[in-house]
Amino acid sequence: MKYLVGFSRIFVGILFVISGFIKLNDPVGFSFKLEEYFSMGVLDLPIFMPYALAIAFILVVLEVLLGVFLIIGFKPKWTVLSLLSMIVFFTFLTFYSAYFNKVTDCGCFGDAIKLTPWESFTKDVILLFFILILWVGHQHIKPILSPKFMIVKVLGSFLFSVAFGFWVLHHLPLIDFRPYHIGANIPEGMSVPKDAPKAIYNYDWVFEVDGEEITIRTQKDYPNVEGEFLRVNTSLVQQGYTPPIHDFTIEQEGVDYTASLMMVPKLVLVVAYDLQKSNTEAFKAVAESTQKAYEAGYEVIGMSASSPEISQAMIETYGLGFDFYFTDQTTLKTMVRSNPAILVLEHGTITQKKHYNDLDQLVY
Repeated sequence: MKYLVGFSRIFVGILFVISGFIKLNDPVGFSFKLEEYFSMGVLDLPIFMPYALAIAFILVVLEVLLGVFLIIGFKPKWTVLSLLSMIVFFTFLTFYSAYFNKVTDCGCFGDAIKLTPWESFTKDVILLFFILILWVGHQHIKPILSPKFMIVKVLGSFLFSVAFGFWVLHHLPLIDFRPYHIGANIPEGMSVPKDAPKAIYNYDWVFEVDGEEITIRTQKDYPNVEGEFLRVNTSLVQQGYTPPIHDFTIEQEGVDYTASLMMVPKLVLVVAYDLQKSNTEAFKAVAESTQKAYEAGYEVIGMSASSPEISQAMIETYGLGFDFYFTDQTTLKTMVRSNPAILVLEHGTITQKKHYNDLDQLVY
């Protein structure tokens, strides 16, 4: 039991620290995932949606700290009980998500490692197993530091986690795991290789033959059956290739300008997924920055999921010298974790990407 607890302690502790730090690197992204869980049709808890970011921040800091506490042996019984409570909650959440197909990605490892709902549930069951071992044998978890250094380590971990999280919130993730990172070419990210695997489906064809229903399964062709066709049911066997960038369009009045805009040599994108939720004061800095971009020969457009009326009101209020185009809100949230933000593109390649607090750092 002593060695089993020792292994479980290191395995669980490191996994919690890694998982927590990945989400702490992008608490806004984790808050979007919590909003999905809180929404109607999932957990039906919309009362918590306005507090999703605060809840996300607290959870990820706690996740990192519990991993550190377990590794160094700080208050082992309380730490293991806290870990057990957290993993039981998330095991329920991932099972609910997988069984009812409500949220397709739990966000356990942010955008760094994508897991399917059932993979997330399996991961949590494995963690639950090892944490139960820790609970049974918690007396074998001994501190690895003296009491004096233990307090220093605990306070240092807490202050670092909170400070790092707040820094990210006021800037952008330190490590960008999303497909819209600096250096990414958007058109290339949208392309599908010729040899990419295609989705495979089973087709269950139902016919009535001599008064009886028969089912014939194929993976493509219509079966040659002498009988009356009734219906066909399809089921996915193998997922096809999905390009890292999808659902990316830039539209205005129903016209898609994506292809032409991605060919512009020097393009500035002002991204604001919801203008009503934007930091409106930041648009003063946006107006100044985009004016500099115009003077440097850049074309400037806005991208938002807000209505044309709201977009026009924002343009008039802050004297913005560009028009807004429509893009799907989820896509805009994925592009950048700031509302608003500015991306600089050259022939479709992202060369700069800034939070509204850092617009003065843009170089045109």
